[in-house]
Amino acid sequence: MKSGRLFDLFTRLMPFWVVLAGIAGFYRPDLYYPLRPYTTWLFSLTMLGIGAVLDFEDFRPVVKKPHLVLLGTVTQFGIMPLAGYLIGKALNLPAPLLIGMVMAGSVPGAMASNVISYLAKADVAYSIALTSTSTLLSPLLTPAFVYLFAHQVVEVKFWAMVVSIIEMVILPLAAGFFIKNLFKNAVTKIRAFFPAFSTLFIAFICGLVIALNRDYVLKISLVIFFAIFLHNLAGLFGGYGMGGIYGFDRRRRRTLAIEVGMQNAGMGAVLALKHFSSQTALVSALFATWCVITASILAEVWAKKQVSGEE
Repeated sequence: MKSGRLFDLFTRLMPFWVVLAGIAGFYRPDLYYPLRPYTTWLFSLTMLGIGAVLDFEDFRPVVKKPHLVLLGTVTQFGIMPLAGYLIGKALNLPAPLLIGMVMAGSVPGAMASNVISYLAKADVAYSIALTSTSTLLSPLLTPAFVYLFAHQVVEVKFWAMVVSIIEMVILPLAAGFFIKNLFKNAVTKIRAFFPAFSTLFIAFICGLVIALNRDYVLKISLVIFFAIFLHNLAGLFGGYGMGGIYGFDRRRRRTLAIEVGMQNAGMGAVLALKHFSSQTALVSALFATWCVITASILAEVWAKKQVSGEE
């Protein structure tokens, strides 16, 4: 098997690696502790890798049909932060977990959504455009929504979060994009490595957060899992439903559902570890695990229906 196919297979098995890392974090937390100081750097490397697989062509939908990208971005940031807050309040979650729900809903779309859109036979170009746009807007929108819904519960350092996101998301993303276009031929040969590395980091950060909250995980009730289930469901159904209202075709509705339902929870976990607490980060870690599993299953179902012509 060629290395490119091996990396692609590794990326497709993301749900397995995330669950495995979580189990390892619970039973062998000592394996993760030494790496905690480097989480921000690891996430920055992940974003650099993502930037290295982006092309100018990926931004063409933003230029050609900006209203479609605007509708998708408004849908994502219109549904997920509010849903996280309302679900957390309705279930009377303690403050750290309520903030975690808001954080998980306020981060941009997950880069893994592009892979899931491909597997679901959705509109991959639209997925990349949405993810890129929400990520570029995240330095302002993510702290803004966290402040809006959480500042009455805990002190939210708005500008500190802005700086953190610029340092660990925007600058590495731009650097990766620059490197890709400067050394295009060399980077193209190892293109499949970058999504695989991103998969590895997402699994690691989920395992780390579980390790840091091992004793707390044993105490929390099923309510938090129910909250995450509802949050993910709100994103998937909300995205698909709004796509129907916008008059999108089936492929684009699938894309919007995946994009809204999958959040960059790795980013949420790192931000929570840096600016709040490990308990707040726990929500993003659990959300990352759950949304990857549900989106992967959904992608398989949609792909089979596409092939069989049931839709």
